[in-house]
Amino acid sequence: MADAQMLIKVKSALGITGDYLNETLSEYIDEVMTFLTDAGVKSGNITAGIVSRGVSDLWNYGAGDGKLSSYFMQRATQLSYKS
Repeated sequence: MADAQMLIKVKSALGITGDYLNETLSEYIDEVMTFLTDAGVKSGNITAGIVSRGVSDLWNYGAGDGKLSSYFMQRATQLSYKS
């Protein structure tokens, strides 16, 4: 389950209110966080901004592509090199 603070920050960044979507958003947050750590991003370099971008990209299930945006990938690459 996603960290409560990260969930609050992601919901704020995406303009989501209420608790109805907390479970779904938590799953997406966990997926994005795992992606970033597996890509070599240190936990201290993971921000709500990059997580929100990733969640937003994955949330776009209506389009059926489930792709992460080029911005997300570029930022994840930058963060993975950050010491």
